[in-house]
Amino acid sequence: MTINDLYLIAPEIALASTGLIVIVLDLVLNNKRFLPVFALLGVLVSVFFTLALCADISASSNGSMIGLFSTLVVDKFAIFFKLLILSIVALVVLGSVDFVNKFEDSQGEFYGLILLSAVGMMLMAATKELISIYISVELATLPIAALAALMKTNRSSEAGLKFLLLAAVSSAFLLYGMVLVYGFTGSTYLDVIAGAVTTGAVPFGSSVMLAGIALIVVGFGFKISMVPFQMWVPDVYEGSPTPVVAFLSVASKAAAFAVILRVFYVGFGGVNVDWASMFAVLAALSMTTGNLVAMMQTNIKRLLGYSTIAQAGYILVGVAAITATTPDGGIVGLGPSGVLFYLAGYAVTNLAAFFAIIVINNHINSELISDFSGIAKRAPLLSAVIAISMISLIGIPPTVGFMGKLYLFNAAVSSGLVWLAVVGVLNSVISAYYYLRVVKTMYLGAGEPENRITYSLPVLVAVVVVVIGILVIGIVPGPLFEFTEVAVRSLFIAS
Repeated sequence: MTINDLYLIAPEIALASTGLIVIVLDLVLNNKRFLPVFALLGVLVSVFFTLALCADISASSNGSMIGLFSTLVVDKFAIFFKLLILSIVALVVLGSVDFVNKFEDSQGEFYGLILLSAVGMMLMAATKELISIYISVELATLPIAALAALMKTNRSSEAGLKFLLLAAVSSAFLLYGMVLVYGFTGSTYLDVIAGAVTTGAVPFGSSVMLAGIALIVVGFGFKISMVPFQMWVPDVYEGSPTPVVAFLSVASKAAAFAVILRVFYVGFGGVNVDWASMFAVLAALSMTTGNLVAMMQTNIKRLLGYSTIAQAGYILVGVAAITATTPDGGIVGLGPSGVLFYLAGYAVTNLAAFFAIIVINNHINSELISDFSGIAKRAPLLSAVIAISMISLIGIPPTVGFMGKLYLFNAAVSSGLVWLAVVGVLNSVISAYYYLRVVKTMYLGAGEPENRITYSLPVLVAVVVVVIGILVIGIVPGPLFEFTEVAVRSLFIAS
């Protein structure tokens, strides 16, 4: 390992070191209020190194830097996801300050495990070799299993165990698929695999080879809660601590889609299989299943669990569009750009909902939607935040959710997947029922204005930041979309 290699993974080293330091400080500090401060400082240091890498690759001739025995690539695509994940971590740390007091002697472990999981997610976006991808996935997954059980209650322990077991099953599918791909291509490097596919050196008519790629799809399907591999989501969401659910719902999804885009575009882009149709069908199933089952939920966290299944379906619309081509053989670029844009918009939207729910749950000690009745009288700001986030999840202007779905559905139409765009619009209409039911309960339900709900300054900052993100990006989406186009272009060049 060279100095250049260390520089390329400096953001991850900074974040991992901070996670370990926070855990040690928890043992020696009596005042736990400093732990989130140290965690945020580590995030800032990681952001600094990420921006430095961004400046360096912008000045380089090929727009990317490769290291760690050619297993790691730092390009604008990786930079986008590193910054997105770091932003999510910072917001989760701020938004969970009040809730973390429930952990008593485990506060350092909470912040440390969040940071260590984020390290794996950042590496997932930058690795271009199958073994490295697998290790990154495990590094991101195992801390979340511990976080899910951190409350040490029966439900929390059950959630952690279910997540661990199903994560192990999905990893087995993923690893076995990688083994089959390696057996037929003779390499674990995505660019070498792509070369074998393009030259026809690999018999892709072989059912065994196709089974290997299919197993990889199954493995990633668990990670993004895609139908039919979504069975773990509602129970894990209900039993896990709410800040952990907030982090899991957006950060892990972003990292998983990052590695899916890199693997299936760079590695398997030349496979003579209609990936567009496969991902389009999975998108339609995920959207429809998530929305229909969410309509029957009475627990707010289970509702958002099924909501995230539906949201995975919307994002898969862009993945389906990435594999489609224009009549003249050109690549349709709006699909992958739409995926990145939607992931950023979904992050601020879902975090807004969860931050407000965290504070309200701390006071009413209930996750039932019926117990949110009239809560707007006690928490007008938090209720407005939930309402805005629900409107954004539906896809109503002027929120970022509307612009994200507009880009994705436009990509589907441009790729010849008009039927998928229609299914997406219909599902958005269906989703309005259960999203607006939450808003109706808060504002029209019976409730007393006494006992106003209070929260700390860090929580208020986190809430304000994500709400501003929902509205500002929804009204002025241009800068973010331009950034996503640059990031996706670097992925195309890398291929």
